[in-house]
This record gives sequence, structure tokens and C-alpha cells, in this order.
Amino acid sequence: MATSPSQPAPDETSGKSSMRRAAPALVALAVGGFTIGTTEFAAMGLLPDVGADLGATDPQVGHTITAYALGVVVGAPLLTVAAARMSRKRLLLVLMGAYTLANVLSAAAPDIGWLVVGRFLAGLPHGAFFGVGAAVGAAVAGPAQRGRAVATMMTGLTIANIVGVPLSTWVGQTFGWRTSYVLIGALGIATLLGLWRLVPAAAGGPGRSVRTELATLRNVPLWFAFVTGAIGFGGMFAVYTYVAPTMTGVTGLPGGAVPWVLALFGVGMTVGMQIGGRLADRGVLRAVVIGFATTAASLVLFALTGGWVVPALASLFLLGVTSQILGLAFQTRLMDLSPGAPSLGAALCHAGLNVANGAGAFLGGVVIDAGWGYLAPAWAGAVVTVLGLALILAFGRQRVAHQPADATL
Repeated sequence: MATSPSQPAPDETSGKSSMRRAAPALVALAVGGFTIGTTEFAAMGLLPDVGADLGATDPQVGHTITAYALGVVVGAPLLTVAAARMSRKRLLLVLMGAYTLANVLSAAAPDIGWLVVGRFLAGLPHGAFFGVGAAVGAAVAGPAQRGRAVATMMTGLTIANIVGVPLSTWVGQTFGWRTSYVLIGALGIATLLGLWRLVPAAAGGPGRSVRTELATLRNVPLWFAFVTGAIGFGGMFAVYTYVAPTMTGVTGLPGGAVPWVLALFGVGMTVGMQIGGRLADRGVLRAVVIGFATTAASLVLFALTGGWVVPALASLFLLGVTSQILGLAFQTRLMDLSPGAPSLGAALCHAGLNVANGAGAFLGGVVIDAGWGYLAPAWAGAVVTVLGLALILAFGRQRVAHQPADATL
């Protein structure tokens, strides 16, 4: 029977219904994304404040970002596998509790060395939380709405860049950087309450066996995708890590404008996340290629225009859009390549992104220390992003044997 043009198609109606049913759980997960995004990205905006208080240079404070990223890389697969048998809801609560505690401890760090340790501990539960959360969100929404469900959860991360990061940056600049970490601890408590009340006990199904999770780690295409994303995504972090000194020292904005710059970047990320979710539902591999290509173009544009206020801000907004198209597609790709352990696949996405985070911060610090200026990270970032694009074009169709190819590239 034909469907009236004025009526939605059955698949569309079913998809909207499943998203409505999943909404409470997705909101709770998005609040978790907001909390983690606030602390992860606020560190970049407070780089000069932390350095001035602890007597450290910008590249030295950048090591705290690298330490956080290393914690994510270590914790994402390790905690996901170690807690494989735990129910998904209980695991989310444990991970967020540990994250909250580690951020409060960071606020008490007496020197740069202890802050590095605190940031490493805070990074440990990050990837596992997003990995388990993405799998739970995809499960409650259904396979047809998987990309949009993951995008909804990850929207909390991008909204953090519009509201949470500027607010935390302002609090840190006004009352001291330690206060911003205390604020993040309060957000963590709110997240715990939301997860406890809104996520169904059976969401995402029961825990899986450790053997199943470990078997996924023997999947060569999964690790290839991981390495490709870790290489290609580093370009964005090379720029974003040093966005505060770049905006004040090169673009010529006052320090008080930095929270607004971060908010603009967050708006771009939110737009990109929604675009990425729709692109991923239409073809994951094609969305990855689009994300790589447009992110490289955005980095080149910023390198060319960073000395002028309006073009620099437009370039940063565009970088926010394109980087999140890539990030969402990358996460969905890794979940596709780990059908027996989607939590682990999604967690590895965040491990890969934080390899990129640490490598990008390090790369940006190297070219700045070499005397090439604060726009040099954008050029270096464009090079590694193009390398990631080349790798995905050359080898991206690798897949697990029982999974159909993504033929929409």
C-alpha cells in the first residue's frame, strides 16, 4: 500500500518513536558528555593561568593535557575489558564516580608534577565512559538510529564547549584555575544522579565475558582504523591546545575574549556532531573521508588567516564543524569493526582521539618551541590530517570477515 505524501514513511515514524523512548537515557549520557567535555577542553583555555600560578611555561603546562590523553589511552581498553562482566549501568556509575574524584584531586595539586599525575588519573575513566555510553545509547535507540543516538550523547561534549568550557574558563580566570576543577566535581555529582535515575538497569544488556572483549583486540582492521584516526585527528588538537595564546598573541584579542572564542568553537562542534550523525547513518566510511578532507582544509585556512580577527574566528568555527564530523564518523566506524564488543570499539575511539590529543599538544609545543610561531601548529596539523586521509583512502575498506563492506564511499 502506498504511503500518502502527507504521512511519514513507516521507517521514519518507527525511528522517531525509538528516539523518543531512548530520550531520557540519552539525556543522562549527554550530561556525562557535558561534564567530561567541560574539564577536557577547559584545560586549554586555562593554560596561561595554570602556568602563571605554578611557574611553568605553556609547553610545560601542555604536558598536563598530554598526561590526560595518556590516561584515556591506557584506561579505555583496560577498564572496558577488566569490567566486562559488570552491568553497563553500574559501570557507567563507577566510571563517573572515579572521574569526579580525580578532578577534585587535581584542584589540590601543589605543583605542575602533581597536576600531571592528577590529569592522568582523570583521563583513565574517560574513554571507557564514552565507549560504554555510546553502546548503551545505540542499543536503546535501535540500529537504524544508531548514528543519531551516538550524536545525541556526544552533543553533551560539544555543548560543553559552548557553555561549560567558557564558564569554567571564566571561573578559572576570575577565581583561580583550581576553582574550575571544583566546579567540574559538582557537575560530576549531578551526572551521577542523572545516570542513576534515567538510565534503565538493563540498558545495553548485561556485561560480556572478558574473553569476548579480548578477542576483539585481535581484530587487525580495528587497530588499523584506530591508528589512522590517532594520526589524522592530531591536527585539530595541535591548534586547539594553544588556542588561548594564539588568540591573544597572534590574532590580537584580549584574554577576556578567550571564553567567547571557545564558545564559538563549541557551536561549530555541535553543528558538526549533528551533521556527522546523519552522514554516518548514510555511509560510515564516506563520512570518515569527508571528515578528514574538510578538517585538513580548515586547518590550512586557519594557518592562512589566523592573524585577522574575523577570518580567524570563522576558521576556528569551521574547524569545530569538520573535526566533529570526523570524530562521530570515526567512533561509528570503530563500533562497526567490533560487532562483538561495541563498548570496547567505542572506547578505543576515545583512546585514539586522545592519542591524537596528546600527540597534537606535543607537536604544537615542538613547533612553537622551535620559534616558528603560534600558527605553525596549524600547518603541522594539516600535514598529519592529510596523512590520515591518505591512509583511510588506501586501506580503509579493511573489515572483519563476517561484516558487509561499506559500499557507499
